[in-house]
Amino acid sequence: MANDQQSLDADLGEKIKLGQETAEYLWHVPDDAETREKLKVLIEEIKELSAKKGRTEMPRLCDELLEALQSEPTQQQVDLMHDGFSRLHKLWGAAKTGLL
Repeated sequence: MANDQQSLDADLGEKIKLGQETAEYLWHVPDDAETREKLKVLIEEIKELSAKKGRTEMPRLCDELLEALQSEPTQQQVDLMHDGFSRLHKLWGAAKTGLL
């Protein structure tokens, strides 16, 4: 059971890191539809994994990111995505260390 939880943690961290990198790419090419679709799938996976871990704040943040992703691809919208992934990473790190 503990090994499954560690595996979920590692997978969640990996997806968050990939999401951060993808959001960073969108900073340069905000209207890349294919990358935006990949990011949507990643956010949905992060939402599902974090819910399995019993997190309530991360799925809510994922909902906010999914909503932002539906708006026009602007630098402001990409900034929101980048900030959201930074927040997800901080929440993930805090949960891993037992602070949450």
